[in-house]
Amino acid sequence: MSKSRKLLVAFAGSALTAGLTLAAATGQAVASPHPGPATLAHSTAPFVEHTRVIGNVASSQRLTIQVWLQPRTAAAERYAAAVSTPGSKLYHHYLSPKAYTARFGATTKSAGSVEKWLRGEGFTDVHANSGRDYVRATGSAKAIDNAMHTTLKLYRSSGSLNAGPYQLRANSTPVEIPNALKTTVLGVTGLDNSAPIVPLIRPDAHSSGTKASKKAPHFACSGYYGEKVIKNLPKQFGTTSFPTEVCGYSAAQLRSAYGANFTNTGKGQTIALIELGLAPDMFQTLVDYAAANHMPTPSSERYSELSLGQGTACGDDFDIEEQLDVESSYDMAPGANQLVVGGDSCNFGDYGLQGLFDADIAVLGGSSPHPLASIVSNSWESDDEGQPGYLDDIENAYLVRAADEGVGMYFSAGDGSGVLLPSSDPYAIAVGGTTLGIGKTGNRLFETGWSTSYSTISNGAWVDEGEFAAGGGGPSILWKEPSYQKSVVPASMTVAPGNRGGADRSVPDISADADPFTGMLIGVIVVTPKKTYFIQEDVGGTSLASPLVAGMVAAAQQGQKTPFGFLTPLFYKLSKTIAINDALPLTSSSPALYKGTVCDIYTCGLELLTGFDVQSYAMNGYTGQVTQKGYDNMTGVGTPDGQHFIAGLRKLS
Repeated sequence: MSKSRKLLVAFAGSALTAGLTLAAATGQAVASPHPGPATLAHSTAPFVEHTRVIGNVASSQRLTIQVWLQPRTAAAERYAAAVSTPGSKLYHHYLSPKAYTARFGATTKSAGSVEKWLRGEGFTDVHANSGRDYVRATGSAKAIDNAMHTTLKLYRSSGSLNAGPYQLRANSTPVEIPNALKTTVLGVTGLDNSAPIVPLIRPDAHSSGTKASKKAPHFACSGYYGEKVIKNLPKQFGTTSFPTEVCGYSAAQLRSAYGANFTNTGKGQTIALIELGLAPDMFQTLVDYAAANHMPTPSSERYSELSLGQGTACGDDFDIEEQLDVESSYDMAPGANQLVVGGDSCNFGDYGLQGLFDADIAVLGGSSPHPLASIVSNSWESDDEGQPGYLDDIENAYLVRAADEGVGMYFSAGDGSGVLLPSSDPYAIAVGGTTLGIGKTGNRLFETGWSTSYSTISNGAWVDEGEFAAGGGGPSILWKEPSYQKSVVPASMTVAPGNRGGADRSVPDISADADPFTGMLIGVIVVTPKKTYFIQEDVGGTSLASPLVAGMVAAAQQGQKTPFGFLTPLFYKLSKTIAINDALPLTSSSPALYKGTVCDIYTCGLELLTGFDVQSYAMNGYTGQVTQKGYDNMTGVGTPDGQHFIAGLRKLS
């Protein structure tokens, strides 16, 4: 896939402006050399080129697809710049969903043309959504193949490439549309059902399945960092004594480390949490979690769910994710309203990215003069920057819309070295990960970039096995450097592989705790045929970092006349101030206690020693990320520093 796609982003005076270069490598349709169908370039998933075909989708299978419409992008981006730039005459003059559609959305004529084409091809239930972001239609696989001149095929799944509980499918060749629609259509979703990336790591993700012997040593986890120390182990980091992994931080510990209080609780603000399907009994789980963590009892009046599908009828891939999102955002903003939006998880076209896109769009569409929330936490990613170009265009279109409407769109940056989408989009707020040591009194002992290796014991010595996980980040190969990053991001971090010349967007923007070895203790309701009970287990990943930051922003937004909206430019203005805790690298002078933890075979499947902040070109998959003073592409500008962060955002707004 070509890497020449770019969004050129720069300030014009004091305002951010953006323009999309229309190249054949984008999702734009390419005109045919003669009248006839137009091909949507890069409208096939990369995996179809190297994954085994195991059959065709049954011709009678009915799927609901969405044909995404081209908005008035350049004008919408200019407006997004103005409403997001302090000092602009339009600063915080957000548009209502209806006003956005009238001003920048696809025209009724464009939507009507697509509807007419689909009806003529035999599709049913054809209609544009209220914001004219897309036209939705249902048809058989045969009708789709005929209308779009492709063939829907089934592909062999793997651990890294699958469609969850379903057979993996995709169109085997690029989509073709009528030539008359080539400037109207961004892309078509619902054909490919590959699962999204969910940056979440559970305890059993460490496990190798090895059965522990009766003589295997037991390392009890620590209630706070460094509580329990195991001695007489093989030497590493200049020591033979190592702390055990954290059992999972409580609400009180995270609130203390990040400086939360019960004055700024997010009262009057709404956080939307984007999921695929809905977890059963989520509110009751939150009530039980709050009680176990001595937090205020959640109010049912401030909690709501919006299901765009059949709830849990088709399964719930985001079950643990949803519980993490709800509980962690509640920890930081217990007075805020929480809206859990469940995209459709059924395999009728919506499973995967279409369901998640629709969940985001539902928030932006609103049900009144305002969006349903001003803060949206997305603990998922679509793919790396080699994904089909039409997905870039769809994501960018609704992220610009969010900025126009005053909605901040937070995305987990990923759990491994490298850059993912949509978080690398200049209108996304990319949340990276840290390794966080919280002491006995709730004090922050250290916080560094999340880059964890793991070592095992062989012949009485630790043997480095490479990277276990890391927060996503690095320079983008798609997007040019936005002006809000200029003078803050070091030039060395703005050069992507195969650099085209000029500075590139760097990811992430901000960060919070994500390392599973210093993760969060979440509450989970377990349902068995015999009983239902509540347990707590530790979880990590940038899926934790995104809702934590979203909650802290909700606390800061409390009492403000207008939402902060797309506030990434403000984060960069707060860089190197007391509002931001600078996540610093571990050095030779750092205490050995902070260098890593040990985990026993009962918990991790192997006797492991982690190593913290270990990024290195010697590591497989390393992409050049580094933790350093000031901005870095492991942690962005750093992490929110409690009430200083809140005061800083309010002052700049």
